[in-house]
Amino acid sequence: MKTELKYLIIFLIFATISSCSVQPDRKVVVLYTTDVHGVILPYDFIEKKEIDVSLAGVLSYARKVREENKAVILLDDGDNLQGQPAVYYSNFIDTVSPHINAEAMNYMGYDAGTVGNHDIEAGHSVYDRLVGEYEFPLLAANAVNAETGKPYFKPYKIIEKDGIKIAVLGLITTGIPGWLPPELYSGIEFRDLYETAMQYMPEILSNKPDLVIGLFHTGWDEPDNNGKEGSHNEQNGAYKIAHDVPGFDMVLCGHNHNVINKKIVNTEGDSVLIIEGGSRAEKIGRADVLFSKDKRTGHLRKQITGKLIDVKNYRPDPGFMKKFEGQKNRLLGYVNRKIAVSEATISTRESYFGSSPFVDMIHSIQLAITGADISFAAPLSFDVSIPAGPVTVGDMFKLYRFENLLYTMKMSGSEIKKYLEFSYADWLNTMKGPGDHLLKFRLDNMGRPVIRKGEAWLRNQPYNFDSAVGIDYTVDVSRKEGNRIVISSFSDGKPFEPDRIYSVAINSYRGNGGGGHLTAGAGIPSEELPKRLVRSTEKDLRYYILKDLEEKGTVHPFAYNNWKIIPEKWVNKAKPVDYALLFGK
Repeated sequence: MKTELKYLIIFLIFATISSCSVQPDRKVVVLYTTDVHGVILPYDFIEKKEIDVSLAGVLSYARKVREENKAVILLDDGDNLQGQPAVYYSNFIDTVSPHINAEAMNYMGYDAGTVGNHDIEAGHSVYDRLVGEYEFPLLAANAVNAETGKPYFKPYKIIEKDGIKIAVLGLITTGIPGWLPPELYSGIEFRDLYETAMQYMPEILSNKPDLVIGLFHTGWDEPDNNGKEGSHNEQNGAYKIAHDVPGFDMVLCGHNHNVINKKIVNTEGDSVLIIEGGSRAEKIGRADVLFSKDKRTGHLRKQITGKLIDVKNYRPDPGFMKKFEGQKNRLLGYVNRKIAVSEATISTRESYFGSSPFVDMIHSIQLAITGADISFAAPLSFDVSIPAGPVTVGDMFKLYRFENLLYTMKMSGSEIKKYLEFSYADWLNTMKGPGDHLLKFRLDNMGRPVIRKGEAWLRNQPYNFDSAVGIDYTVDVSRKEGNRIVISSFSDGKPFEPDRIYSVAINSYRGNGGGGHLTAGAGIPSEELPKRLVRSTEKDLRYYILKDLEEKGTVHPFAYNNWKIIPEKWVNKAKPVDYALLFGK
């Protein structure tokens, strides 16, 4: 069946080429943004400072291109509804006024957008509302209604500009069920990316488009060996589709925040332009498509070139800034609202070397909310701090960047130990002596930490570096991974028993399998995770953190000091070296 479908696609490609309606010497310019994460205005509402990138800068460039070209389309690849207080405010605080993201993108004249996983994370009430507020379609062909099997969002869009017919197919990463609580996407199934692209290509080509674009909220995952089995069922599956599904002229990617501008040759020998445009409105992807007639064959040819535009080189559009002046003032009032006073500065920096006030504040709130025996939490941002003095709403976006719910789940003592073994293996090196590195860095070919802009890079993401509170334990980095954790007891002195079942406080990303701590680490089958769930909060964890601090009024930052890394002599020698490598000072 797959082979027959592929031959049908190839036939339709040739039929499309021979019947293109577009006239020679025409040009279309494709602009696209991806993973904007709420950077609508040139102001960081978390760090409370002006920035040189935003959708306002994107619009300045788009206006310039539109003045110079007749046919211009503007696309977005998703992940707009998480990241900055601007969108959080419209998502959950002021749900009556028009959503700021809809107002901004409608004003900018977007032609189509694909849904991202962080858009789904906002929940049905938000993205269903935006489907009605956007003046352009939201695309995601592989997100289907679980009851009818029909697309929940629009699968593709045919756009006409200056007599040029452009088809845009949208796809969304299939990793969502492993990251988000089911209630956020109830009634939606996320089907295979490659199979969906194969399914829709004949239908798209039957419309005889002059240009076919893949707008995929899934990352570029080009393998080292083309003969190796692809990864189209994973969160990053764009390569499999671009390479194995003939018909695409270009694939515009998103999701993993890479910056890519290249061409590949697909299975039929045709060139496909690949662009991935980073994140947070720092880049605009641009593709110029020039149509011309081949003098020898008479067939229409497409000459396609790609580039990435730095938004920082373009001043914010004055009309955009004037339109959103009122919203900016309201947002400043929201993020600057004082909720408590902190007696000391807390920073994520100490979180990589032991128990820390920054992470333990999250632990303490999670335990207070759930009444669980044990809490799991991680530093969700690499390098942030909350200063001593007034604590504002904006500071809580530093402390907790994601809109996770808080779960209470059941785990055995042995599963808890394996969970921690998995977490610390992601994080800490196996030391053979005091001269070794404690942290796992990205290494070059010589085995040395990779240094960029004066700082070393961690091999893995800090948001997966979970520690625990409620139990006392050590992490022996002189031992092999999987045999490092020794849990002595609960912190109140009660014995910790491997065969006993305990309640744990854990965020919904982790509770649904994100990071692999529960599945690959603790060994719990993914299909069993929902059975382990005791209860979930109704609102995101940040909401409860804000409420807790506002009720207390004063923050007393402290570390539980319930765990430590040993041998201490080795750690004490390695820590200052690794600290300087990591933070450049």
